[in-house]
Amino acid sequence: MPLRIGSKDLYFPVKNVVFFAGLPAVLIFTALSALSQSIPVRENFARLNAQEDTDGDQRITIHDRLTPFELRDRNGATVLVVSDVYRLSVLMQELDWAVSQNREEVTIADLKLDETVVDRTSRLIRELYWDALTRRVDAAHLDQVLDEQKIPAKQDFVYVPTSDEAALRYFKEVERDAAKRGRTPSLQVVALPAADKLTADFVNGLGGDHGLLTLKMETNARGEVTGGAPYLVPGGRFNELYYWDSYFIALGLLQDGRKDLARGMADNLIYEMDHYGKIPNANRTYYLTRSQPPFLTSVIRAVFEAGAGDRDWLAAALRTAMSEYREVWLGRDRLVKAGDYQLSRYYDTGSGPCPEVEPGHYDQQIAPWLALANAQRSKPLKPADFLNEYRAGKYHDLAVNDMTLDAFFKQDRAMRESGHDTTHRFDDRAADFVTVDLNALLYRYESDFADLLESQFNGKLEGAPDGFGDAAGWRKRGAARKQAMDALMWDEARGFYFDYDFVKHKRSEYISATGLYPLWAGMLDEKDSVDRARVGRIAAFMRAKLEQPAGLAATAKESVESARTKDQRQWDYPYGWPPHQMLAWQGLRRYGLDADAERLAYRWLYTIAKNARDFDGTIPEKYNVVTGSHEVFVEYGNVGTKFAYIEPQGFGWMNASFEMGINYLSAAVLADLHAVKPPPEK
Repeated sequence: MPLRIGSKDLYFPVKNVVFFAGLPAVLIFTALSALSQSIPVRENFARLNAQEDTDGDQRITIHDRLTPFELRDRNGATVLVVSDVYRLSVLMQELDWAVSQNREEVTIADLKLDETVVDRTSRLIRELYWDALTRRVDAAHLDQVLDEQKIPAKQDFVYVPTSDEAALRYFKEVERDAAKRGRTPSLQVVALPAADKLTADFVNGLGGDHGLLTLKMETNARGEVTGGAPYLVPGGRFNELYYWDSYFIALGLLQDGRKDLARGMADNLIYEMDHYGKIPNANRTYYLTRSQPPFLTSVIRAVFEAGAGDRDWLAAALRTAMSEYREVWLGRDRLVKAGDYQLSRYYDTGSGPCPEVEPGHYDQQIAPWLALANAQRSKPLKPADFLNEYRAGKYHDLAVNDMTLDAFFKQDRAMRESGHDTTHRFDDRAADFVTVDLNALLYRYESDFADLLESQFNGKLEGAPDGFGDAAGWRKRGAARKQAMDALMWDEARGFYFDYDFVKHKRSEYISATGLYPLWAGMLDEKDSVDRARVGRIAAFMRAKLEQPAGLAATAKESVESARTKDQRQWDYPYGWPPHQMLAWQGLRRYGLDADAERLAYRWLYTIAKNARDFDGTIPEKYNVVTGSHEVFVEYGNVGTKFAYIEPQGFGWMNASFEMGINYLSAAVLADLHAVKPPPEK
């Protein structure tokens, strides 16, 4: 009678003898023979689908009504029985993989049924997911990178900076070749004007002709273009190079020894700044009016310290980062006066609804303006028709609570530059705040410049923008920013950092995980007794207000409950995101709070492992950190949760958080993770 593979040990039907780990060596040969036994792929895969996928979603999860499944050899004899949800899901994944590889048979060992979910998840990230997320903007990969789920178009547009003459020649040749082949849809290559001409008016003038922005091209010794530099996309519908995602993804790549890809990420970000005048939200034309949270020096430093770039590369990269610091974040739109200080804010130079936003997304937010407009009409408009009329020139000055519709969209765009789209944190007034996160990130720039100039260039960098090449100057800038943030953003009574509303001249009370960014940035001086006490208070506040069973919430429950409107937003409680977790771990460890870092990392990694175990390897973009579930249906849903049979790529920064998070666990705690042992109750 065949025996089974259960929830813990391997069992094989070997002449009425049960084999499992730890039995005498005399039995090992027989068991290994069972492991090497071949089974037909398609027949077993078809039966597995029919028997175990009871809800028809092309996956095996805890939502299916599972029964023991018999793996059969080519003669129809049962060789193994698999019964628990995790191994049944692994079986489905491996058989699907074998089908995709056109394999007729596999061995029992090929199915990897005794691999822990932790080892399996990490292995898939290293061996499959990073490569699956890799893109290049070149002839060989153009169809892949032009795929645009957010704004479908009848024609494919590729926009190339005129300042990159070699790239423009290359893509014009690609365009001619596409025309000769009768490519459908047709391909049009457009030369972009100089960076200072890439204004909001230019982007507006494109109408619906949005397209892909090219990135760095690789060349041979003769200067001939050989292809595009590699980069990774987040995954799912996000098929572009995103700015702040790139830092976290680069950390995961370096953790897994993929220096080539991490260097490619850095080179492409640098290219964008050099040729587009900013690092756009992502490399599509509709993102040219805004950037995203700035992490360029952190990416550069991580790549350099991993040995993936030399000092010449570092010098050029730092000059570009200094230009970004000065021209973007200290530019006239983003540098503002806040009290007696100057700090930076998020801002988007564009206007009106963002083109990439899904239909229906704005419906709830614009409802007050729509109601006002409909009160003046005999036949009420639907939200989509109202927005169409707005785009055609109507309702621009329509005001609700002293905010025009124009102003609402301006604020909405600023929130999207913050990366936290969307949240109640700014009360739909993101451009009116100098934020903890942005200014902590810029403090990190100032510190990185000073550190690297001192350690690599004797304190001075030749060819730097005027006044920016001296390490001492960067120390002064960092000290001034810290003074401003302490004065405006530190709440002594509560012991935490909060955004500052420079229009209403008051500190926000909205609790956000971004209040931990000063720890990550190294803004507090351990040698200073006041700062040292603040570190402890920040950690205590975090434990009380933000820590949840599955990790850090993006914002606090009490803040969401006090928000002006009650619609759920994905960058608010009860949702948690990888960047907040990773920055918190790094910041807490920086100040010796290793126990806090380990506890938070375990909560997060346990959540990833448990969801992967119970839901066919799912790796999403975010979690509900109160319930520990990926089954999140808020705003855009949860990218990375919809796939058939086998998770094809994970999600960029979630992959990175899993690979990085393991470093924060001791051997004993890592063993608990392998056993998927629940963390202590919160």
